[in-house]
Amino acid sequence: MTTLLIGELARRTGTTERLLRYYEEQGLLRPERTAAGYRRYEEVDVAQVRRIRTLLTSGLNTATIAQVLPCLRDDDGRLVPTCPQLVGELHRERARLTDSIESLMASRDLLDEVITAAPEEFAGRAGAAAGPA
Repeated sequence: MTTLLIGELARRTGTTERLLRYYEEQGLLRPERTAAGYRRYEEVDVAQVRRIRTLLTSGLNTATIAQVLPCLRDDDGRLVPTCPQLVGELHRERARLTDSIESLMASRDLLDEVITAAPEEFAGRAGAAAGPA
């Protein structure tokens, strides 16, 4: 059985050692410890870190990820639910993200109103800093 130290796991997953220690604090990784206290990871932890990174990128927080990880499996790079209740939880998380997106879009629209109300001579002053809507 191949074991990895934290530096090797960080390298193989494109993360940092600090981030891996954070995942451990959050209960997302559970490495064994050597007698000297070094963290020892298994090959399966490489895939686990990739699942964590995917779920973080999708907008889930670490508390939610800790709940859903046991109910996911990899299927050729796709995460597939293995527990019936997980689909409902993911729908709730998606609705939460949609609400956040809608709130941000409303905020952006309000800023657009303020910006467009500015006198014409102000238009070129911050235009370079603003991105396209």
